[in-house]
Amino acid sequence: MTRITVAKGDGIGPEIMDATLSILQAAGAQLEIDEIEVGEKVYLAGNTSGIAPEAWDIIRRNKIFLKAPITTPQGGGYKSLNVTTRKFLGLYSNVRPCRSLHPFVKTKHPVMDIVIIRENEEDLYAGIEHQQTDEVVQCLKLISRPGCEKIIRYAFEYARQQKRKKVTCFTKDNIMKQTDGLFHKVFDEIAAEYPEIQNEHWIIDIGAAKMADSPELFDVIVMPNLYGDVLSDVAAQITGSVGLAGSANIGESCAMFEAIHGSAPRVAGQDRANPSGLLQGAIMMLSHIGQTEIAAKIQNAWLRTIEDGIHTYDIYREGISKQKVGTRAFAEAVIANLGQQPQQFQPASYAEAAPLQLPKYQRKQAAAKKLEGVDLFVHWSGTSADELAQLLQPLQTKEVGLSMITNRGIKVWPNGFEETFCTDHWRCRFKPTNGTPMQKEDIIELLRKATENQIDTIKTENLYSFNGTAAFSLGQGQ
Repeated sequence: MTRITVAKGDGIGPEIMDATLSILQAAGAQLEIDEIEVGEKVYLAGNTSGIAPEAWDIIRRNKIFLKAPITTPQGGGYKSLNVTTRKFLGLYSNVRPCRSLHPFVKTKHPVMDIVIIRENEEDLYAGIEHQQTDEVVQCLKLISRPGCEKIIRYAFEYARQQKRKKVTCFTKDNIMKQTDGLFHKVFDEIAAEYPEIQNEHWIIDIGAAKMADSPELFDVIVMPNLYGDVLSDVAAQITGSVGLAGSANIGESCAMFEAIHGSAPRVAGQDRANPSGLLQGAIMMLSHIGQTEIAAKIQNAWLRTIEDGIHTYDIYREGISKQKVGTRAFAEAVIANLGQQPQQFQPASYAEAAPLQLPKYQRKQAAAKKLEGVDLFVHWSGTSADELAQLLQPLQTKEVGLSMITNRGIKVWPNGFEETFCTDHWRCRFKPTNGTPMQKEDIIELLRKATENQIDTIKTENLYSFNGTAAFSLGQGQ
């Protein structure tokens, strides 16, 4: 018997959770349930995180969390509970199987069967944003080696466990050479440890286009957070419906399972919602906790129900479907099919899959780190980079000089183009001029002189090399 935490959520959440739990109970799942309240009611009661402290205690004690969709109120000040839960509990891996149910669910891709594995904790979803000038805001993209190693190794271990043949990596490292470059580099390192599994890398834009057009070319795809968020929804939709997809969020000690769709308040309370997405999440949960026979039993009953043409309104099609049913009736049909095998789909079997055992991250030996310069970011409302360079002249010393100015990443000084449009946000790069190593004191002196000369410095970024390799971007056009 496994004790789990359940949240029925908002909108259609209570309906699809009740339907899902009824199927799990009828199938003989060995579960004890602690129910908690999360979502809209908690938000509107004044808790901006959407969850009470005592609910966290229950989730952390039980380790396994089955969650229905929730509604985050509109307006500022409310933080996404999904993102918060993934980060607080260290749920670094988001797993979304996307398999075609052709011909029973309409799709242009009848042989599609891919799994999107998405890094779940960092990237732009660190949520670190600032307004820096009147015209410019920033969002920091954070990619860490531990984050890369954990998610990429998980992807290869998942592929090995599930007997899949290939792992593909999507990044944009032709542009983001440091952040996405690290993800690609770690992918190549780890791929070498799994010679029996094919590996490949695609630039995200053409990779996404290819996946949308020819998903049969892919098997397991691993990506940083933002790309994975977008493309996992695309993949689910082109299988036939986002409403059919479940999601697992896996960490080293805790796990959360859910549907990937939202709370759909417009159809709440009408007994219309399709519980399949949450049911798929629950099936993944059962497999995760070792109740694999029950997981396969439910999956096969669900597949048989789809084959029988018993469909909710979202996938119902004249000529293919045989009966349009509501939420409760669909669950009853799945229950009636427990013990049955699908006739056209490959029957599910989870019994042979041993739990994934991933090693703990081991921190590497520190590299030789050298300060190579500093970028001063300046708020200045002028438009001429040459004029700004003149204003910055008093900041220079015998040891440190201005080497470049960029605006939105493009080099505008020296030798900029007058056609380049500039905002009020300028990156001003200072580097040693006489071969003398730069010191932190040089940066302090630059900032002191900037203050004296009424230069509005809004942030600094130190420029480092690691083991002799520059670890900062050039200006575009440099």
